[in-house]
Amino acid sequence: MTTENTDSATANTHRVQIEYCTQCRWLPRAAWLAQELLTTFETELTELALKPGTGGVFVVRVDDEVVWDRREQGFPEPTAVKRLVRDRVAPEKSLGHSEK
Repeated sequence: MTTENTDSATANTHRVQIEYCTQCRWLPRAAWLAQELLTTFETELTELALKPGTGGVFVVRVDDEVVWDRREQGFPEPTAVKRLVRDRVAPEKSLGHSEK
């Protein structure tokens, strides 16, 4: 086993977490956004987690960094979240018609 392969594999792992409010019944919204992200970043993401929460939470994190918080920014449009995720996991990737 070479450390070079292990290091490069570790460097390219990206995790997205969508925390959503169960009291508000926002699971369908979180699942839909998760599907959009997994479809767009099928090779760049190694994990996408849905995390149940309470109190009106709807937060998107990339590698533990908050990129969207509903309390500060309102509900996200998928295109806006895709741009934020792209900027962190694959800056060179084109989002096609979503960027226009």
